[in-house]
Amino acid sequence: MSKMRLAIVGAGPAGIYAADLLLKAERDFEVEIDLFEQLPAPYGLVRYGVSPDHPRIKGIITALREVLDSGDIRYFGNVRYGEDITLADLKKHYHAVIFATGAIRDASLNIPGIDAEGSYGAADFVSWFDGHPDVPRTWPLEAREVGVVGNGNVALDISRMLIKHADDLLPTEIPDNVYAGLKQNPIEELHLFGRRGPKYVKFTPLELRELGEVRDVDMVVDERDFDVDDAYADETLSKNKQVVVMTRIMDKWRAEQQQREAGEVEPASRRLHLHFWSKPVEVVVEDGRVAGLRVERTAPDGQGGVIDTGEFEVIPMQSLYRAVGYFGSPLDEIPFDDARGVIPNAQGRVQDLEGEQIPGVYATGWIKRGPVGLIGHTKSDAMETLECLMEDRANWWQPEAPEAEAIPELLHAREVPYTTIEGWHRLDDHELGLGEQAGRTRVKVVPRDEMTRIARAE
Repeated sequence: MSKMRLAIVGAGPAGIYAADLLLKAERDFEVEIDLFEQLPAPYGLVRYGVSPDHPRIKGIITALREVLDSGDIRYFGNVRYGEDITLADLKKHYHAVIFATGAIRDASLNIPGIDAEGSYGAADFVSWFDGHPDVPRTWPLEAREVGVVGNGNVALDISRMLIKHADDLLPTEIPDNVYAGLKQNPIEELHLFGRRGPKYVKFTPLELRELGEVRDVDMVVDERDFDVDDAYADETLSKNKQVVVMTRIMDKWRAEQQQREAGEVEPASRRLHLHFWSKPVEVVVEDGRVAGLRVERTAPDGQGGVIDTGEFEVIPMQSLYRAVGYFGSPLDEIPFDDARGVIPNAQGRVQDLEGEQIPGVYATGWIKRGPVGLIGHTKSDAMETLECLMEDRANWWQPEAPEAEAIPELLHAREVPYTTIEGWHRLDDHELGLGEQAGRTRVKVVPRDEMTRIARAE
C-alpha cells in the first residue's frame, strides 16, 4: 500500500498535533488526513477552555493554525461523530481512525447537597464564559458569597473570572452576552478551598500571581494555614522552584493583609479568601438552594497526604463551583471506561473491555490518558500513539471507497452543513472585524447557526 487515509476525530491540540507529527514522521507511504470536529471552529479547549484574559496561552492557536493552513490536512467542522458520520463510514473510507475528543465534562464531587440549586461544575461555567455555542447564553450570577472547590489552574481561572470586574475584561475576546452577565455580578466574597496545604497546590506561579493582581480585590489568607508543622513538605517541596515562587507570592499577600488590618491600606470592594487544609464534606442546603459549605479541617499525615481532624466549620455562600477535574465522554460504538472517563487503550491502541486490541482504532490526548498534562505532554502522547499506528500497518482497515471526494459527497448527501479551513478563516476574520469595530481584540460569535452561516458564506 502506497497511500494511507487517516481520520482524526477532534480538532483540538491533541488531534492537530497528531496530524502534524504523522505528516512529519519518517515513513515509506503517503498519507492523507481528514480532521473531523463537532464544532464549526477548530482548536478545542484552546478556544473554549482557556479564560479570555489569557491571550498568551491562546498564542498556541498560532502554531495550530500553521498546521491547518499547511494544505496537507482537510478539516470538516460542524460534523458530529456518531450522528453525521459513523464508525461504519470511517471503516469504509479510511485505513484507521484516531479519537482525540478530549475531556469536557466535570468530574463529580461526591458530597451531600452537591446537586442543590446554585451548585455548578467549572467546565460548564468555562464553556459559558468562552462562548461555547452549545450552552445557554445566560449564567445565574446572583450570589454575593461564592465558593470554589479545587487547587488547580482551572479553579484559579474561574475564581478570577468570578471576582474580576467585568469592565477589566473588555480588552479581551469575551463575548458580549458574557460581559453583560458579569457586569451584573454582585459578588463580594469568594472562598477557594483546598484539602492540603499551601505548598501542595497544583497552580502554576504565573496563574497565582495573576490572581493577586486583579484590580480592587483583596487576597485574604488564614495565618493558621501557614503555621502547620509539615516535615514532609519542608523536606520534599521547599526547594522546588515553583513552590518557592508561590510561597513568596503568598507571603506578599500575608504582608498586605497585615497592612490592611493595621489600617494602613484601604480595603477593596471584593475579597478572595484562600482556605487551605480544608476538606468539603457537605453542601448546606436551604429551600433547595446552596446556603453554605461545611468543611473539615485537615492535617498533614507525614507522607504528602492528609488526615481528618474532626474540626468543622460552615462558610456561608449562595453558590458553589467544583473545579476538581475534567472527565471524558463516551463515543458511539467505542469502548469506554466509566470509572476513569477515558477510552480503554494500551499506548494509544484502543482495546475492548476484555483488553483485546480493536484493529484500526486509536486514541490520543485527554480521552486517552485523562485530563492531565500540558501541551508538551500532548505532543509526546500523540507520538506514542502514532508509533503504534505505524507498527500496526498489517492490521489497518481495508476501505472499500478510499477516494478523497467520497467524504464531501457523503456529507452533502446527508445535508450536513460542514465547515472547512477556508470557512474558519472567514469566521476568524469576521470576529476580528467585530473586535476592531468595538476597539477590542476579537468579539466571538456564539450561536452555532450564525457561526456556520458565516463560515459557509451563506
